[in-house]
Amino acid sequence: MNSKLSAVIITFNEERNIQRCIESLLPVADEIIIVDSFSTDRTEEICKLYGIKFFQNVFEGHIEQKNIALLKANHEWILSVDADEALSETLQKAITKSLEAPQFDAFAMNRLTNYCGKWVKYCGWYPDTKVRLVKKNKAHWTGTNPHDKLELKDKSQVGSLQGDLLHYSYYTKEDHFKQIEYFGIISAKELFLKGKKISVILLYLKVATQFFKSYLVKLGFLDGKTGWHISSRSAYATLRKYQILRKMHQ
Repeated sequence: MNSKLSAVIITFNEERNIQRCIESLLPVADEIIIVDSFSTDRTEEICKLYGIKFFQNVFEGHIEQKNIALLKANHEWILSVDADEALSETLQKAITKSLEAPQFDAFAMNRLTNYCGKWVKYCGWYPDTKVRLVKKNKAHWTGTNPHDKLELKDKSQVGSLQGDLLHYSYYTKEDHFKQIEYFGIISAKELFLKGKKISVILLYLKVATQFFKSYLVKLGFLDGKTGWHISSRSAYATLRKYQILRKMHQ
């Protein structure tokens, strides 16, 4: 008999993605839990069509919200996904099989990102391996907002799963630039609170390094025009983060 599985998701205005995410979880999860940050679109309405557990909590940060979602789960195993992600059919089967007689405390999976309609295999975006399936008592979310990370307790053994976690990141370039600004502000605040500063010379060195790494070292050019756009916008994201940080210090 399979171990019981709770799938947990945090949401805010995810009407564009949440149905696809939920439907990919239905074949594997014994319960689906949403912790929502008071969405103003149809997110709640869509979630409730599926009879899943829907909670609302004031957003204090990605890490904080994901830890709240973990605490609300009722089963031994947790599968944590973002609203703009979905399980491939191969990954669904791998999860089900892994929970028949689990040999590990946690499982990692590869994440494949769709950027404006194109699946990205380079730029450092794939395989983008993530630990997302864990025993509830073996992990918690940590990191620096907005870059959260599921941290495992000492001596936890990690297996790997076949199949991809499909990530529908940006539908348009405007989506990407909005996210760059949003994450830039959060990242800059975290750096500011830690007392970090940066000179103009180092700022532009970091921007150039980011582009070089994404486009050449991580073979972004093999993704064609999409690789160029991603590499350029990744460099711009670095620029905006540190521009905002410098403005905060001024």
